[in-house]
Amino acid sequence: MKNVTSRQSNPFGFSPPCEPFVAGFGDANADFHVIGDHPGVHGGAESGYPFTEFDASERLQRTLVEGGLLAQAGAPPVVEKTYFSYLYPCVPEGVPSAGDYADLENIFDSEIRAITAHVLLPVGERATRHVFANMTARPPEEVDLDAQHATEIPGSGWLVVPLKDPAQWSEEDERALVEALAELRQRDYVRRADLGRFLPDDDPYMVR
Repeated sequence: MKNVTSRQSNPFGFSPPCEPFVAGFGDANADFHVIGDHPGVHGGAESGYPFTEFDASERLQRTLVEGGLLAQAGAPPVVEKTYFSYLYPCVPEGVPSAGDYADLENIFDSEIRAITAHVLLPVGERATRHVFANMTARPPEEVDLDAQHATEIPGSGWLVVPLKDPAQWSEEDERALVEALAELRQRDYVRRADLGRFLPDDDPYMVR
């Protein structure tokens, strides 16, 4: 099912209990969902757009352009089937606590299910641990971004491609992501489940 909204900034009107916050941005029918930590880590407090303002976040955007997920980097970027959001969208004073993240977890999880992207790209350890814990069968303790950066990990209804924080990238890390995205986009990455086993005949019934 395709979403009908054409809004790119906060397309579903999620409203976290804080001011200011950096809302999700991108294509509501995205195939790729880039997930960051919070605006203090990945930027956007001034522009209002995720993954902007900081050198590392701009590097991520440029790499996504090269990998085919963005048409143009910027604030805002020109998106192509891509959506950006944060685990913790509030602009924090200092470092958010575990309780702060827990208080907004339902908003993030509602957003990720509203977008229904096929590929999740968590950026950094905290985002990857959350995705492992909630969207895959892997425990969060198995996060090892040095080994897992730009690799494919099957999830529960999603394909997960973890990313090291771009502030820590080497040139090799950047090339690995470009190559991984180019290869992924050349084949069928759509996540489907066959519910035909529940029907009286042998015909497949594929659903998202």
